[in-house]
Amino acid sequence: RDRVALAKRKVTTKDGWLGDYDYAWLCIPPLPFGGKASRKLPPFYSLDAELPLLLAISSGLQHALAMLAGLITPPIIFASTLNLDSTTSAYMISASLIGCGILSLVQISRVPLFGGYYLGTGLISVVGTSFATLSTANAIFDAMYRDGTCRSTVGSDGTVLREACPDAYGKVLGTSLICSFLEMFLAFIPPRVLKRIFPPLVTGTVVLLIGASLIGSSGVPNWGGGSNNCQTAPTGIFALCPTTLAPRPLPWGSPEFIGLGFLSFISIVLTEMFGSPFLKNISIIVGLAVGCIVAGATGYIDGSSIATAPPITFLWVHTFKIGVYPPAILPMLAVYVSLAMEAIGDITASAECSRVDVNGIEFDSRVQGGVLSDGLGGFLSALFTVTPLSIFAQNNGVIAMTRCANRSAGRWCCVFLILFGVLGKISGVFLAIPNPVIGGVTTFLFASVVVSGIRVLSLMEFTRRDRFITAAALSFGVGDLLVPKIFTELFNGVNNPNSGLQGLFNSITIILSTPFLAAGLLAVIMNLVLPEEREDEESDDLDSSLEEQKEVEG
Repeated sequence: RDRVALAKRKVTTKDGWLGDYDYAWLCIPPLPFGGKASRKLPPFYSLDAELPLLLAISSGLQHALAMLAGLITPPIIFASTLNLDSTTSAYMISASLIGCGILSLVQISRVPLFGGYYLGTGLISVVGTSFATLSTANAIFDAMYRDGTCRSTVGSDGTVLREACPDAYGKVLGTSLICSFLEMFLAFIPPRVLKRIFPPLVTGTVVLLIGASLIGSSGVPNWGGGSNNCQTAPTGIFALCPTTLAPRPLPWGSPEFIGLGFLSFISIVLTEMFGSPFLKNISIIVGLAVGCIVAGATGYIDGSSIATAPPITFLWVHTFKIGVYPPAILPMLAVYVSLAMEAIGDITASAECSRVDVNGIEFDSRVQGGVLSDGLGGFLSALFTVTPLSIFAQNNGVIAMTRCANRSAGRWCCVFLILFGVLGKISGVFLAIPNPVIGGVTTFLFASVVVSGIRVLSLMEFTRRDRFITAAALSFGVGDLLVPKIFTELFNGVNNPNSGLQGLFNSITIILSTPFLAAGLLAVIMNLVLPEEREDEESDDLDSSLEEQKEVEG
């Protein structure tokens, strides 16, 4: 009865709809060059505080829009890499959005289990396809085309053209499904043990290289016109970007493409400078919108994906043949370890933004519940025909900006994500966005991932041992990043290996060809085996003694 009365009051009263929140502060931009005149901040709404209905809806919409570019980018890149048709590509975007909405609800709910364990964080912890998965899956797809799992043809000019290979996507889904149990197991290891094995030295290096590799493999190539064969193909369908069948095809790197991407990029910058808090939270979407408006007016948009997309869709409208690609097992296990590391950092950041204590038993239970839900999400997302969905941190800025950490806003965010996915025409619109516009926006997006990694590393003291481990890890990671094919021929000299040995060779090649996996693995091993230096310990003791002496003298 109490819940019914509360719902009735929220829907039927002005206070229930509006409350005392300052909506003008949210929607009106500050005056440019107006100095630092402060505006009164609205109240902070904690996790379970009573929240006005309009604020819950608007905050949920901001969370959804802030995440949107990061959610649609992976399926667009997967579909492009595998040369899938527009109908399948649009479905992949819709399935990703629906899966994110459903699994985010699980994270936000924090369901109690046995023995004091939980499922979910109880914070506004939303999920999406991790960029770690994106980078690794692309390396796995490349391996499938190399070993003949997926077919490719060689043109008369020597250009290798990849054929559509939806089965490759199904094999990645099946492999991620069985590997997800590793992260579920990691959820029951105390967080302090995980932090000891994966300190900021490791996580910062991994995150930095994830962003850097995506800038080089996807962001900038798309900015120039496309990340497919149009970069190098002299003749054929890929002689121009994105293809010769596009409305206005041009050579890769044409000034028109560079200008479109730069327009999207600078729109993000200007929104951050002069936009209202609401617009700042969705600056990525503003960049996409401005780029699309200009691209549409100048004839660069192909509307066929919008015309062929269904008005309404849902999960399993299109399915993929689930399988397991044995060489991908070791890389995917490494990805799930990386996802657990990311989850711990993202949960900590969300808790800090939500003004929740980041120490103690309750916080440890939030980490445990978040990592467990992350692993379960990897299992369920494969059944949803989506690559592993893990905790996203892109909405933390919305929490800080709107001063609203209430879980009701998170639930509305999930509603909007599911709605965006169900409305199939929206996926068709996303698919119609020209490559340069996507490139300009995702380059900024991936660069923010690099900055996140640098920030994690900047919080370290950087002893001689830390510098040595970081340098060793980056030697592999950056070298692999700059010369991507250095390890692809590593085992070609082995004569007639059996299928099992060849699978192991392929696994090792995928790991070594993925910069963040190679660097992260080396950083973990060296951090565990390289002893602490006596000089560092004595230096730390001396610093502590000097600080204590200064306090006494003060």
